[in-house]
Amino acid sequence: MTNSANVTGAPQSGTLARAIKEGIFAGVLALGLFILYVGIKTDQDINNALIWYPRWGLLAIFVAIAAIGRFLIVGFFHPWARARKELRAQVPVHEIEAKPSFFHQHFLKIALLALLLYPPVIVALTGLQGSLKYVDNFGIQILIYVMLAWGLNIVVGLAGLLDLGYVAFYAVGAYSYALLSQQFGLSFWVLLPLSGILAAFWGIILGFPVLRLRGDYLAIVTLAFGEIIRLVLINWTDVTKGTFGISGIPKATLFGIKFDASATGFAKTFGLPMSSVYYKIFLFYIILALCLLTAYVTIRLRRMPIGRAWEALREDEIACRSLGINTVATKLTAFATGAMFGGFAGSFFAARQGFVSPESFVFLESAVILAIVVLGGMGSLTGIAIAAIVMVGGTELLREMEFLKVVFGPDFTPELYRMLLFGLAMIVVMLFKPRGFVGSRQPTAFLKESKAVSGSFTKEGHG
Repeated sequence: MTNSANVTGAPQSGTLARAIKEGIFAGVLALGLFILYVGIKTDQDINNALIWYPRWGLLAIFVAIAAIGRFLIVGFFHPWARARKELRAQVPVHEIEAKPSFFHQHFLKIALLALLLYPPVIVALTGLQGSLKYVDNFGIQILIYVMLAWGLNIVVGLAGLLDLGYVAFYAVGAYSYALLSQQFGLSFWVLLPLSGILAAFWGIILGFPVLRLRGDYLAIVTLAFGEIIRLVLINWTDVTKGTFGISGIPKATLFGIKFDASATGFAKTFGLPMSSVYYKIFLFYIILALCLLTAYVTIRLRRMPIGRAWEALREDEIACRSLGINTVATKLTAFATGAMFGGFAGSFFAARQGFVSPESFVFLESAVILAIVVLGGMGSLTGIAIAAIVMVGGTELLREMEFLKVVFGPDFTPELYRMLLFGLAMIVVMLFKPRGFVGSRQPTAFLKESKAVSGSFTKEGHG
């Protein structure tokens, strides 16, 4: 039987000694990793000569975080988690299966209601002009990444096809809207589905060359595809205007009503004070509707035969073929469906920004979207949404924390440490939740069966 010290997770002397050793090792490792990137800052003087100066205080913070964090994990968290696991193993199943709380039962309804009320609540708290930043930088920005991550989740999380060039479909959707709206004068509501169709077409084009590829080889080809699209956008200057980008992209309209300062604009039509926040609130609800559409289609497809085929392909492609499943059609539909939602998000991005350029579609964006999928849990829509809120919202929140410039220096920018924050977040999540925030790769076909078994255990325990 487990003694009281082990149940409470109290570390023993041997565990503390090991924790100290690993803490020192983690500190030395952090010193070696960050001494050039964080500890030394380079610049140029008036004669263009390279100069450098140290930032030992900032480097010491990173080393201390790594050392102390590793010490706490090995010395305290691991014993506590081990004792908790042993204690749960001794509890009967019917005692573990407790009735979920009201919040857990109605979590999705509460989240949807909070999103619907977010813009009016922010306006009521901060005023029209004060709410612009929170509706745009936090609300719209996060929802764009939620939609992109949900689209990539179809390819990576459900079908198991590692795609490192997903930002290419994002770019196709954005440039399709920008070019077609300027050249042919088509509206946002016509170009939104058309951009998704064009992106799906390019998804099929990408799918054909990679039908026989898996794993690392598939990742390399998709990475190359993303870079090819970006280089085409840079060098096809007659159409895309190269690195200068396309500006003056028409905005979305509400039943023909434009969001401008004219007499027929939205504010004048409804007798409201002039403000640009109305357009941002309008865009917020558009991207929210697109996200809900993405989630609905993903859930419905996952329960259909094509969704079962995606999950079978993810688990074992050879077994999938032996069962008579057409892996060619399965892969192409996964790429096309995921690319379509990327195209939707791209066209919305172009309407929101009014300007697109190749710098918005670099490989870093694909890496961020993939990181959100992995952190949230591949296959889990709820987990991916939480990861997008934490990572994208956290990056935006850093802009508001002026005291960080005192700690990290006056040149601190969230973009500078963005990938560092992603890396630290992935390390922490992989240590505590290896499958992501809400990770579950169990095939849909087994979900009802597992719930039925769990329910029978509960009934037997109470009976």
